[in-house]
Amino acid sequence: MKGKRNYGQFCGLAAGLDVVGERWALLIVRELLIGPARFNEILGNLPGLGPNLLSDRLRALAARGVLESAAVPGDGRGRRYRLTARGEQLREPLLALARWGMAFLGEEEARGGAVRATWGILAVQAMIHGRPVPEADESYEFRVADETFHIEVADGRAVTRRGPADAPALVVVTDAETFVSIGAEVRTPFEALISGRLRIEGDPQAARRCVEFMGLLDADRRPAATTPAAPTGEPVAAAAPPG
Repeated sequence: MKGKRNYGQFCGLAAGLDVVGERWALLIVRELLIGPARFNEILGNLPGLGPNLLSDRLRALAARGVLESAAVPGDGRGRRYRLTARGEQLREPLLALARWGMAFLGEEEARGGAVRATWGILAVQAMIHGRPVPEADESYEFRVADETFHIEVADGRAVTRRGPADAPALVVVTDAETFVSIGAEVRTPFEALISGRLRIEGDPQAARRCVEFMGLLDADRRPAATTPAAPTGEPVAAAAPPG
């Protein structure tokens, strides 16, 4: 865009940062990776970002083909933002970056950092990204605060979807802060179970497969370079604490 600063380098990384390297740009993309959203929904999930700056970032990302806006059916003035096919290509690198970044989360961020239940959807995707997929065809449901989503494993592939699962083999119930804290190793699943901030119901073997898939039983759970993997029944019993 005319007047916009850039790195002036003939390099793919520099060119990419020219597009998404401005402050808040990648977090706006994060919100739209979860799903299309209105202006106020994006603004509400990004505390510290003002409406004028959000408008500027949305215009810049739209001008570079990363996102687009569309009319909201039944609302003559409403607009909803969504990623384009080019913007959706950011999913894998952002999941890898999110998984890498979990190593830098600690108690200070857990105590004072903003957290949203919807972020748990991408947290799960980041945790399972590149990991061996369980051999059993089953689904794991997560109820994080007021958000419900699940991992569906079938035919050697795992897909994360919003909403409840059909007949989940495992149901995990917790709050957003606890969920992210477990993924960042600030708190173990066992500690969360003992404190009552985490509840696990379902098949104990499914529970073990799930926590292994999410990397929560690894001797060293810190992110490592990997090759990316192919991207309401009632609980039957309380699971034994994983670990």
